[in-house]
Amino acid sequence: MKKEYLNVLLTDDDEGNLILFKNILQEFKIQVKVKTFCNGKDLMIYLNENTVVPEVVFMNYSLPLKNSLECLSEIKSNQKFDPMTIIVFNDNLSSEQEEEAFVTGANVVMKKPDNYRDMKKNITDIISITWQYHTSGLNKNNFIMKV
Repeated sequence: MKKEYLNVLLTDDDEGNLILFKNILQEFKIQVKVKTFCNGKDLMIYLNENTVVPEVVFMNYSLPLKNSLECLSEIKSNQKFDPMTIIVFNDNLSSEQEEEAFVTGANVVMKKPDNYRDMKKNITDIISITWQYHTSGLNKNNFIMKV
C-alpha cells in the first residue's frame, strides 16, 4: 500500500516559527500531516512511544530541555528511525554548527531565511526531494543537503 501523505514533525520553541512552517506545509500539493513540539524532550518521548515513524522531522538547532544534537544522537542510535529525513534549522548557524549537525545525523541543514518567499522555497525543495526518496525507494542514508 502506497502512502499518499507525509508525516512531518516540527520542533521549535518559537510559536511563530511553528505557525509559519505549518502554513507553508498546508499549501503543498502533497498532503502533509503535521505534529508540533516545543522542545526536544517532548519530541523524543513522542518518537519513542509511537509506532508510526514520521518521514520528516524539522528541528530548530537550539531546542530547550534536550538540544537538537542530543536528539540527533538518540535518533541515529535507533534503526527504527532510519527512514526519517531530519532537517536542522536556525537563523544563524556557524559552519562548525552545520558540520556538527551533519556529523551527528542531520540530512539537511537549513539557514532559516528572513522572508516568507525564500522560506517557502526552501521548505518546498526539501519536502519535494524527501517525497521523491520516499516514493521511489532511494537510499535516504545517502541524502544530505544544505539550504
